[in-house]
Amino acid sequence: MATNPDPADGADHGRGGFAVADLMTRASNGDDQAWYTLVERYAPLIWSICRRHELGDADAAAVGQNVWLKLADQLEKIQLAAALPGWLAAATRQECGRILRVPPGPHDAGHAPGTRSIPVDDARTAEEELLAAERHAALREAFEHLPPCCQQLIALLTQDPPASSAEISARLGIPAGSIGPNRNRCLDKLRRHPAIAALINPDAGTAA
Repeated sequence: MATNPDPADGADHGRGGFAVADLMTRASNGDDQAWYTLVERYAPLIWSICRRHELGDADAAAVGQNVWLKLADQLEKIQLAAALPGWLAAATRQECGRILRVPPGPHDAGHAPGTRSIPVDDARTAEEELLAAERHAALREAFEHLPPCCQQLIALLTQDPPASSAEISARLGIPAGSIGPNRNRCLDKLRRHPAIAALINPDAGTAA
């Protein structure tokens, strides 16, 4: 059975199956595929921070572009893979503040942050933000691959406030007694999607 790697050694393999440290090295040496893999892995983190700052799609895209440009310039200076999420989070908050004309926080002032300027708490928060963003992205991807009937049922069950059994029965044209079994079947399909399966069982996701 595989053991969980220590995040500090850069052994986190992420979605692409390669260690982040290896991706960083290859990307800094001009490997486009490694760079695209880094962008795919960490884009949800940047997007989630932009959303928390209530930026629109255009502003969020501008923030992301500026952050990636900064990273391309600074990548060789980031010595630890574990520092990358904190670097990206700090740079994103700095760019969001610039767009919103909000003075930067004490850890985001000046130029793009370096590995030595990321406090431990910031790095830990960035990792939590990344995990939450990855879970959200995986759930959205799995949901979009469900049959339309499952999408409609889950949407009605998870809206706030949730729809009543009578309303669901009327809108979907199914007996009220079949709502529970249909929900279970839909959730089972959701769990079997590769993106969700990789979150539930990381070893299986890496092997795949």
